[in-house]
Amino acid sequence: GSSGNVSLRLPGPQELFAITPLGKPLSGLSVDDIVVADFDIEPVEGELAPSSETLLHVNAYKMRSDIGSVVHTHSLYASVAAVAGLEIPPLIDEMVMAIGGPIRLSRYAFPGTQDLADNVLEALGDRNAALIRNHGAIGVGRDLREALDVCSLIERAAQIYVQASLLGKVNVLPIEVIETQMELFRMQRKAED
Repeated sequence: GSSGNVSLRLPGPQELFAITPLGKPLSGLSVDDIVVADFDIEPVEGELAPSSETLLHVNAYKMRSDIGSVVHTHSLYASVAAVAGLEIPPLIDEMVMAIGGPIRLSRYAFPGTQDLADNVLEALGDRNAALIRNHGAIGVGRDLREALDVCSLIERAAQIYVQASLLGKVNVLPIEVIETQMELFRMQRKAED
């Protein structure tokens, strides 16, 4: 459908990003539908209005220079966790290595607002994923492929967490493993800068 949105920081001397438009089904988008805007959210190319969550995307780019793409989803299990008010602890090794630790949950704010952007980016911090309370999830990466992979991992981890919770037992990774993997995550990020 038209829920969720995707953006990509564009290379070049001017700070620009491309983002999916407001209200248009993602499956039917053409290249002409994509909106290009500057970091003041002034349109540069495109006839359509940018996504209602444009503030979230542009503020992510302003906050962290390592972010090259932002993907916001309303995937089922991530949304279940967000509605239940659950953060997802480090359950599987990939979470720590690709996301940077637990998937934190933002405080609630009305969609499309600066408050939502601020709350989500606070939850995101230096990691690559966050849950948006009563809303969905956000995944970021150096490029679109990494941001999409992070979103797939968010959904997988949320599904594992919900199902394990239903079974009555959730085993988090051992703290020493989490600490080692967090250090590897930070080292990998420094090496990519």
